Amino acid sequence: MANTLRGEVIKLYKTLLYLGREYPQGAAYFRERLKSAFMKNKDVTDPEKIQKLVARGDFVIKELEALYFLRKYRAMKKRYCEPEK
Repeated sequence: MANTLRGEVIKLYKTLLYLGREYPQGAAYFRERLKSAFMKNKDVTDPEKIQKLVARGDFVIKELEALYFLRKYRAMKKRYCEPEK
């Protein structure tokens, strides 16, 4: 049980670290915040609490992806759509 949760947490950390490369305030800023968030919860041993934290991390992943897609959409729209005069 604990081994699968550990794997989920490591996968979550790696995914967030990968997504943080394109963070608007910089990868170093994101990496510091990510590390502090994970270190803050390093002593949690209750499986239910860990599942809740992993679910929150999955929510953050979805929010980051939405942020990146929106940024890409705006850039494409700016390139291809002529401004109205």
